[in-house]
Amino acid sequence: MKDLLSGIQERRSFYAISKKSNISDDQVRDLVEAAVKHTPSAYNMQSQRAVLLLGPENDKLWEIVMNALRAKVPAERFAKTEEKINGFAASYGSVLFFDDTAVTDSFARQFDSYEGQFTGWALQANGMLQINIWNLLEGEGFGASLQHYNPLIDEAVKRAWGLPESWKLLAQMPFGVLTGVPKEKEFVPIDERFKVFG
Repeated sequence: MKDLLSGIQERRSFYAISKKSNISDDQVRDLVEAAVKHTPSAYNMQSQRAVLLLGPENDKLWEIVMNALRAKVPAERFAKTEEKINGFAASYGSVLFFDDTAVTDSFARQFDSYEGQFTGWALQANGMLQINIWNLLEGEGFGASLQHYNPLIDEAVKRAWGLPESWKLLAQMPFGVLTGVPKEKEFVPIDERFKVFG
């Protein structure tokens, strides 16, 4: 496992990944479970939800995505879409990220002076969960990327895995051992993004 700063610096969107893993499925599960348990949330509402898909279950996800897009993208333009989804389907596994809106809405009702804030806070907490899992996967030698085929696939995903209606799909993270390297990352000058006073 890399140190935290190295993981943050080296984490990237990797699209050239394979159906290989450097660690056992149990270890992958333990990483995701620990991130779900320990990632903070406003008012400790813990509305973040994650589903880990491995093996045939991961294949099923990308079949759902492919079928949903096939119904939307014109046939003459589908080849590029198919190639992209096949790249995600080549992953070892995927993590699906959700917010349990029943929990988020319940907290909004309990603390009505901040009612309009809880949806935003839930998204922030989910973002923290996503980056925590991404960094943990990076630390174990996986490449990953964050995808957003919601809401196009929401209902099919809930049906496929019997998930509660209140779980709102926010993102999908395919991951696997790297088979290539990404382009060099470009950075906006840091003084445009970061200020220090005092």
